[in-house]
Amino acid sequence: MKIGGVAKLIDFLILNWALISIATTLVLLVVVPALILRKYVRIALHIVKDTMPAMSIVPRDFVRLEGDIVEFRAFDGLRLNGMFLYGDARHGSRGMIIFAHEFKSDMYSASRYCQGLLAAGYDVFSFDFRNHGASTCEEHYQPLQWCTDRELDDILGAVAFVEDWLERQQRPSAIGLFGVSRGGSACLLAARHNPTIKAIVTDGAFSSDKIIEHFMKRWASIFAKIRFVYENHPPTFWRFLRWLLYRECHRKLGIRIPSARKALMHMAPRPVFLIHGEKDTYIPVDQSRILYAAASDPRYMWIVPDAKHNQSAIVAPQEYARRTASFFDRYLSESSPSSAHQTMSSPESQSVATKESKPNEPLPPGFPVRLRMK
Repeated sequence: MKIGGVAKLIDFLILNWALISIATTLVLLVVVPALILRKYVRIALHIVKDTMPAMSIVPRDFVRLEGDIVEFRAFDGLRLNGMFLYGDARHGSRGMIIFAHEFKSDMYSASRYCQGLLAAGYDVFSFDFRNHGASTCEEHYQPLQWCTDRELDDILGAVAFVEDWLERQQRPSAIGLFGVSRGGSACLLAARHNPTIKAIVTDGAFSSDKIIEHFMKRWASIFAKIRFVYENHPPTFWRFLRWLLYRECHRKLGIRIPSARKALMHMAPRPVFLIHGEKDTYIPVDQSRILYAAASDPRYMWIVPDAKHNQSAIVAPQEYARRTASFFDRYLSESSPSSAHQTMSSPESQSVATKESKPNEPLPPGFPVRLRMK
């Protein structure tokens, strides 16, 4: 019986060799790559969950400013804390700017980045993202370095709250946004959803889709068993892997990770000023260049020499204050302009600032220089 059974198996294989070949090919082309991708998605998920920024401790290199503490609601109803910081009254009410802090920080870090804006007369509303500072901790939600739909709900809630506050104060509803790192990404996402936001400044911002791909490529050489995966990676492979990763994030973490790059591409033209440290080894300068390429004019970029991640305001504090204030003076200010502001707003100055800058071409004092793309 055993010999007969073997003979029948051999006869079956001979008669059905074509079908067997097709099935084997399908296994090699579908099942094996699926197992490989599953492994890399698992690795990438750990990267998404565990990657920490270069400065994961709240910086204490500034004098903490105290403001008027308030409570408000995120778009999904979660209670958040914020505070109003009021600008130098001698300049009148120049405008309202919402500040979005970096990951693992809190609303008081506005003291580190917004001194120049307050001195110029701008009011600043700073707030704690959920699971940060005094804001509510959402159960079962682990904040990530990457901006998710939760942080978007938070900043949209802040914008709605400030809009209502401005209306009650009988002030113009125009709002500026200023965000650092993950907070900068949240600002870009929020601007797409709300036309009240007139101008955006970011420092060390990134688009989650592109920076996650960057980290997947960086770690692939360590974890990959097949050299082809990390030495000959076509862009399509990484986009597909990211898509699988996003599905896994939604299934296991209950989050969605929107793209700041796509938000810029689909946003009505809005003035954007991107700041980035030249020596940022955590979020490479190329990440801000990607955002710059996706933005519409007027768009500006300042790469700060010798600055690491979130350190531009410390490396060049006076220039940092002057450039951020000058940007908002041009695109947000609601008060009667000073003589310097009038100079920057003149038709001649506007024509200089909104075209590609030449090396010896004069610009308004302190105004951010346009990045010239190659």
